[in-house]
Amino acid sequence: MEIIREYLALCWFQNEPLELPRSVTLLKNSLLVYFIVGYLLQANMIDDPFEAFYEVSFQIIFMLIFIGVIMVLNKTLYVYIQVTTAFIFCANVISIFIVPVMVWLTISEDLYSYYMLFLLLGWYYLIVTYIVKYTLIINIPASLVLSILYFIFTYWGAFAIAQVL
Repeated sequence: MEIIREYLALCWFQNEPLELPRSVTLLKNSLLVYFIVGYLLQANMIDDPFEAFYEVSFQIIFMLIFIGVIMVLNKTLYVYIQVTTAFIFCANVISIFIVPVMVWLTISEDLYSYYMLFLLLGWYYLIVTYIVKYTLIINIPASLVLSILYFIFTYWGAFAIAQVL
């Protein structure tokens, strides 16, 4: 339970990803939750369960590759488990808030649901920026750019590949 508190504090910008404890079990469980929630959200949005499966699978693969590449280039691959767990765990925490907002948005298409979704996605972007900044020990503008590249590579890349298949 203590390990979850430490990773949860990261979602509030309180811990540094390099100082988090290593837990392969938490990584596996977080990956499973990430896949299930991502699959359900994708299947709801595109109405094709096979395309949703491929897209979420590619998102995970691209995320793991992106994190690995930036860590190899920075020579910090020894903390890959902690950093990957931080990315996925924080995404799962935010998805706890995004799922009801997506339901609200789907049912009512209320303007406030769009605002809330935008705020939650902004929070996710800031967390990714925070993790990148403290993992690579770089300045804020560089971490903002790498975070944009992360989202482009992970989400748009998975979308593009899923469209081809």
